[in-house]
Amino acid sequence: MRSDNRYHSDSTTDEDSVESLFLQLIDALPKVSVQGYDKHRRVIYWNQSSEEVYGYTREEALGRKLEELIIPDHMIDGVIQLHRDWVEKGVPIPSSELLLTGKGGGPVPVFSSHVMLKQHTDSPEMFCIDVDFREQYEARETLRRMATTDPLTDLPNRRYLESELEKVISQVGAGPGEFAILFIDLDMFKDVNDTLGHTWGDRLLHSVAARMQSNLADGEVLARFGGDEFVLVIPRISSANDAQTVAMRVLDLFRSSFSLGSENVYITSSIGISRYPVDGQQPEELLKNADAAMYQAKESGRNRCQFFTSALSDKLRVQRDISNRLHRSLENGEFELVYQPQFEMNDQTVSSCEALLRWRPRDGGPAVPPDLFIPVAERSDLIIHMGDWVLEQACAQVSQWKKDGFNIRVDINVSGKQLEQADFFESLDATIARFGLSPEDLGLELTEHVLIRSNDRMLDGLRALRDRGMTISIDDFGTGYSSLNYLKVFPITHLKIDRSFVVEAPENDLDGALLEAIVSVGHGLRLEIVVEGVETEEQAVFCKALNIDYAQGFWYSRPVSAEDVVSFFKP
Repeated sequence: MRSDNRYHSDSTTDEDSVESLFLQLIDALPKVSVQGYDKHRRVIYWNQSSEEVYGYTREEALGRKLEELIIPDHMIDGVIQLHRDWVEKGVPIPSSELLLTGKGGGPVPVFSSHVMLKQHTDSPEMFCIDVDFREQYEARETLRRMATTDPLTDLPNRRYLESELEKVISQVGAGPGEFAILFIDLDMFKDVNDTLGHTWGDRLLHSVAARMQSNLADGEVLARFGGDEFVLVIPRISSANDAQTVAMRVLDLFRSSFSLGSENVYITSSIGISRYPVDGQQPEELLKNADAAMYQAKESGRNRCQFFTSALSDKLRVQRDISNRLHRSLENGEFELVYQPQFEMNDQTVSSCEALLRWRPRDGGPAVPPDLFIPVAERSDLIIHMGDWVLEQACAQVSQWKKDGFNIRVDINVSGKQLEQADFFESLDATIARFGLSPEDLGLELTEHVLIRSNDRMLDGLRALRDRGMTISIDDFGTGYSSLNYLKVFPITHLKIDRSFVVEAPENDLDGALLEAIVSVGHGLRLEIVVEGVETEEQAVFCKALNIDYAQGFWYSRPVSAEDVVSFFKP
């Protein structure tokens, strides 16, 4: 067994004997590093575990100072002062967990305790007993990494981002500076998942993250916020132009395709920008405002950046007010259904009605139009509750009409969030049965966007309804981004062509040709064609000439009450 020669003299005193036995005992303690230092902090003892823990052999360590071996630079002054206080003033160094430095410069986590021998002599000796904490440290680091890192992209996750924003706010908030965050969302990412599959979608997210990560400037932090959303923190900016420059740099990263095996995928992004402190002083406020700006960028055409503005802030405030009032209105019964008839174009008879939701506030305020309150409801679970109410009211009305001798089908609009509910189809069947109706008495209208996002469970449920006789329509057809190939996949019976194709069709050859092409494709797929927004006689004549099956619009009838609907069925 090797040891410092000074501890192997021929002295026969009891003290020397005990000391020698003690040093022999601790020399080979596993995972317990023991070092001895004189009053100048020079190494006088270095056991075998110290070699394993810190990497220095006994010969390399003996005679060198503590601060030259295992103390990180930022701790040196403090360690020297603590040692002096113990030697000169008798103030012991407290035990604690420390992150020291090994021979290679890497961190060495230990739990360190200290003992002073010969304290009241001219040659005091300090012994450090360091328990190797590397396994515990690595386990903690692994847990920390799991808690703060996104497993798919290996980027910091939302939890880490929020703590990082707190840190940046505390740093920047002490002075006049400002920083910015960019909320980045991939455009049409759902299409990649639908066409290539989720495995390729995950690979695309990983590739996007890697490309953005490799192009970060010093100090910038990129995190995956969730789904196909990322957040970039720019820790220091001098003006809004700095943030815009970074945003344009990010947009440019998407000009080149992403290679996914044999596929090369092009994708763009939309970016919302908020700045501290003008757009918020708390992480959640800055993120919320950047997110709102990102949605504005999408609404403006995608593949662009948008700053959060006071106008956007006003818009959000109006939306929050509407959201609060909507909750109360559902409880207070302030909604009603009106019905817009759909006419068969050959004989001008009414075939069915579309149920339209109207909000009549009882607080004395004006009626809020659907194009204002429906988007607000769709951003929360309110749209689900409203959809349930519409289904209930529509079924009740159809049942009443049947009792009065009128067989009138009612089509209701279904949101994506409704369709995503696990019990949607069971609830729909139960409501229809409770009112003594059959699937033929009700129709569902869904947008292209909702159908594109539908999974196999949803499509199978819609297919079963169609096979049982329920009418299923694509609403506002032509305004979405779906491929015509989807029409072979979607379990639909009707195409409802958006009014934008009808307005100029009689006078504009291009609009007319587009409308004719849609009708031709729809009929070729054995679908019934409904045209929306017919407002003039010229439009009605034009649509009839194209052999369109059904029409609705002000030219035929405005939305009317349930009582007025039956007038179309009376002789």
